[in-house]
Amino acid sequence: MKITGVTPWLVKADSSYWGEYLFVEVTTDEGISGWGEITSTTKIANRALCAILKQVGAVIAGEDPSHIERLWHKLFRSFTYMGSRGAACECVSAIDIALWDIRGKVLDKPIYELLGGPVRDEISLYTHPDQSKFTTKEGVVAEIRAIVDSGHVALKFDPYPYQGHRERERRDGYLDGMMSRSDERKAAELTALIRETAGPEIEILIDAHGRFDVPTAIRLCRSLEEAGNIDWFEEPVPPESYGALKQVRDKVSAAISVGERAHTKWDFVPILENKLADYIMPDVTWTGGITELKKIATLAEAYYVPISPHDAGGPINVLAGAHVMMTVPNFYRLETSRWDLSIYNVLMHTPLDNSRGSLKLSRSPGLGIEMNRDYLTANQLELA
Repeated sequence: MKITGVTPWLVKADSSYWGEYLFVEVTTDEGISGWGEITSTTKIANRALCAILKQVGAVIAGEDPSHIERLWHKLFRSFTYMGSRGAACECVSAIDIALWDIRGKVLDKPIYELLGGPVRDEISLYTHPDQSKFTTKEGVVAEIRAIVDSGHVALKFDPYPYQGHRERERRDGYLDGMMSRSDERKAAELTALIRETAGPEIEILIDAHGRFDVPTAIRLCRSLEEAGNIDWFEEPVPPESYGALKQVRDKVSAAISVGERAHTKWDFVPILENKLADYIMPDVTWTGGITELKKIATLAEAYYVPISPHDAGGPINVLAGAHVMMTVPNFYRLETSRWDLSIYNVLMHTPLDNSRGSLKLSRSPGLGIEMNRDYLTANQLELA
């Protein structure tokens, strides 16, 4: 069997926070295709990835798709002199996930069986409320109760308002790193309401999105510790400075979680060696795919640090992370961007089962899904 091509599928979808998904199909000369995903958080990033993927297809055409480890290094090292993190690593991730999907289909086994077999029966989840419904107290209460009633026992949200007239820039990047006392109070009040509504047994996770400077992050974390008995404080500062992260970690009591913007096992070594996080949260579609996520999990296991894969994309993101976590002893929870995963049903012919707040993987080969080509084709976005 030989690889014949790589096709990026940039698909318009209402279920995506970003309005689109970026799936990647790897085809072979025996008619078996594998699917990956590397949906990013901006449209410019998704289009840049599509351009790179077209070149990647030429690099691996004619290769044996079962040589997953070798192809990982071949692609990764192809970007060494331009920088092998970021977009380069995400393209490697997409190909790697698709190759594992192909391998599972060839051997007629789910991917988790190829990674050492399951150590659990299902995947515990944490999920997100729809914060567009948080315009009133009643809206907050209704949304949190719906999540609790669905069987989920952990949820995550960002309680901090995005300030100023350049909201989109503040959402995607770091500007002054500050937060007003008024907005700090609003965040604490929201967190207290969610804790009251959810009850003491529900785990409440806070996402700061790497938006704050050191003193602001410390202040905000402490205010939420008092308001809502939070279970973790995620990305308190931008990811570029481990020194800043250490300053925050040394001054707060809440557990710290980082890693969605870390690429490859090499980025996680200093985090673990310097005891900078209580949880790590690599994204399988950004950090190097299934191959690398498994290695990162094993690395964290040596430090007794639990792993909780990040997800801001679509169903392949969820499934690729879940297959690895089925085999990982130090697994905490897998993120889902919505608590009702039926939103993904139009994308594929195989609905995901997250009843009672946990994901159940089938024994179907590969990732275990069949994509809905008719829907993808009808909603494919044109690239310039």
